[in-house]
Amino acid sequence: MSKRNPIEVFSEWADLDKDYGMEKNHSASVENMLDFALKNQQTPFSFIDAGCGNGWVVRKVTELPNCYAALGVDGSEKMIQKAKKIDPSRAYYCADLTSWTPESKVDLVHSMEVFYYLNDPKIIIQRIFNDWLKAGGRLIVGLDFYLENKTSHDWPESCGINTMKLFSQHEWVGFFKAAGFHSVESWRHGAEKNWEGTLIVTGIK
Repeated sequence: MSKRNPIEVFSEWADLDKDYGMEKNHSASVENMLDFALKNQQTPFSFIDAGCGNGWVVRKVTELPNCYAALGVDGSEKMIQKAKKIDPSRAYYCADLTSWTPESKVDLVHSMEVFYYLNDPKIIIQRIFNDWLKAGGRLIVGLDFYLENKTSHDWPESCGINTMKLFSQHEWVGFFKAAGFHSVESWRHGAEKNWEGTLIVTGIK
């Protein structure tokens, strides 16, 4: 199978409605991430989903009573078109995550199954720390493609994607710490036979 860049592949998936399967498959991990990130959230908060796809996480978070602003950004124009069609009342941006900057900094940045598709994930982690998050804000990411999850190692070939960066749990934690995040934590959610679960990494600015 010839490999293509992730944007091309995900744009095709948008046309084929595979994004709905992604939502179904990732919903339990995202629920775990949001429960952790918002468990003590008593005050109003703002939110960005980095690599938002069809906007399903933005729609989910917007329903929470303390969320006063939520937006999504994704590199696939077709995914963003789909998000805007489903949810025309909220803001969705098609942009390169590594160079885009929000108009206002936010309290929580979430990303599920995105960062390892970037040539250098350290760039986006640093950019979020510098330009996206308020002081005291949190970044939380979920990753299924990582070194300890051996079942995932053939995905570049099986999905035909030419940019997938394989790092260990320890390395991902190190990227957060190097960017300046404190209170960095990591765990795996949903592990079962031959599947190490979703690696979740989070830290506070």
